[in-house]
Amino acid sequence: MAEKTIYPWQKSALELGPVLGFFVVYMMVKDETYTIFGREYDGFIVVTAGFVPVLLVSIAIIWKLTGKLSRMQIVTAVLVIVFGGLTVIFNNDAFFKMKTTIVYGLFAVLLGIGLLRGQSYLAYVMEDLMPLAHDGWMVLTRRLTGMFAAMAVANEAVWRTMSTEFWVKFETFALPAALFAFFMLQGSLFEQDDTSE
Repeated sequence: MAEKTIYPWQKSALELGPVLGFFVVYMMVKDETYTIFGREYDGFIVVTAGFVPVLLVSIAIIWKLTGKLSRMQIVTAVLVIVFGGLTVIFNNDAFFKMKTTIVYGLFAVLLGIGLLRGQSYLAYVMEDLMPLAHDGWMVLTRRLTGMFAAMAVANEAVWRTMSTEFWVKFETFALPAALFAFFMLQGSLFEQDDTSE
């Protein structure tokens, strides 16, 4: 399928919509318990069960509108299906909370493998979006590898020591804000690259 253009607001809405929807619905039902087929589920489990198909529909719409999916979107979809399914099947929210640790940990490991080989896998995925020379990509990849590792550790610490409500807020707002702030602080890399040209 040929690649198509999509308005940035459409892409943002499709990527952030399911996550924000999860947060809003969870906050509405967090204290509720539901009996389904004779088994009791708390609000978190029920919202997780609804989140999985909503996210998949969102990703399918992105694919339909753009004609492509990023590797990150595919990996995220697979992990959400697997860990969301395990959460519902075993009625245990730990699986879904661990998903975030595994996603960030996996990204850190993959980028780290590339660094050990003298390559920036980040450039392979994002070089069309950011103008950086090889050295700049290597620096950014090293920093992002450390960032992803730190986020994985932070998520693991939070879900194991804090309430589910705190974790949902942390997952929805704190981690994305930290990643956004990280990229905003990398401006000097682009300035150096512009100077070197």
